[in-house]
Amino acid sequence: MLFRQINDAKLAQYAYLIGCQETGEALLVDPERDIDRYLDLAEREGLEITAVTETHIHADFLSGARELAERFDTTLYLSDEGDENWKYEWAQGPKQGGGDYDVTWLHDGDTFQVGSVEVTALHTPGHTPEHLKTRCSPEARHCTGDGL
Repeated sequence: MLFRQINDAKLAQYAYLIGCQETGEALLVDPERDIDRYLDLAEREGLEITAVTETHIHADFLSGARELAERFDTTLYLSDEGDENWKYEWAQGPKQGGGDYDVTWLHDGDTFQVGSVEVTALHTPGHTPEHLKTRCSPEARHCTGDGL
């Protein structure tokens, strides 16, 4: 399992590229709007970003999740733990280019696979009500997204 932390010191923000070298698939966690650096990193590592997730709705920067889904039909894994004020409204509607987003709505304990990497969503409200921490196995690495 490849696990790369990507830092934006100006925003004090981290994104994560988590990859399965066996299948060449990768998950991107908490991407910023400018997705080119993530695409470049994935290519250098021999990976394709096939999935994206967010630990929480970001009010402090624009997320790149939507652009990845629009441009590359990337699968979205997003929290459905918040009340009506904490929902990903954009992902519930049609894509700008037509069609629907490929989205899976996550709840506490839900799991999904990216290659041989198992990702578990853990509901950790506090920073925001819908906040999810992700645990990536087999190495049990966690992405907390402002939750610590």
